[in-house]
Amino acid sequence: MSEGNRSAVFIAVDEKTCTERGAEIFRGGFVLPEKPDRLLCIECADLDELEYLPSGDAALTRRASKHSTVSYVVLKFSRARKRFERQGMIVQPEAIELAEKECAADESVRRERQERNRERLGRLDEQFVKDFAAAVRSQFPAMPRERERQIAEHACRRRSGRVGRTAAAKEFDEKAITLAVLAHIRHRETNYDRLLFQLGDRHEARRAVHDRVQQALEKWRGMQAEGEKV
Repeated sequence: MSEGNRSAVFIAVDEKTCTERGAEIFRGGFVLPEKPDRLLCIECADLDELEYLPSGDAALTRRASKHSTVSYVVLKFSRARKRFERQGMIVQPEAIELAEKECAADESVRRERQERNRERLGRLDEQFVKDFAAAVRSQFPAMPRERERQIAEHACRRRSGRVGRTAAAKEFDEKAITLAVLAHIRHRETNYDRLLFQLGDRHEARRAVHDRVQQALEKWRGMQAEGEKV
């Protein structure tokens, strides 16, 4: 669905169920409608790498939108006004960082960024992140430095529904860790985000980057991995 020429995701005002994997989407979570009568959670829509930028600072929003290859308007239905209202956008995290640098002269922008960082860190179980990162490094010893921390932080955000918060991942399940690493490679080591935005089909976009993802996975393992599926 789109708002004008811009794609949109929605904030759930009631609990929903993801059509693809049956996961519960809690009130306040993001949902992406998909034809004909499907609802995807943010993870199944492959948009969980994007960061929410609330409305309120026009300059910051405008610059972040300019720098982000992929961007979605965030809408929420107001029962009182009986209409969808814009709440902000989800964009690439690096686009927000660039926009904030351009707005560096504005002290209030810096304060808002610091507050968001504090809130983000507050959602992380620090000890679990450290343990999860160690498990990632153990399974993928040849990955670039500091990537295990990035993967662990992204996977372990509380109440996010991402793979890192599943029961399997809490026990450092090998499959769960591999899925988290695959997602990181797909979004950070290929042009998957751009293809997803251009093609509008995550399956087609995944097929296009499959070989590059597989090569990186094998390289990070430090050995040839046969039969691994993306």
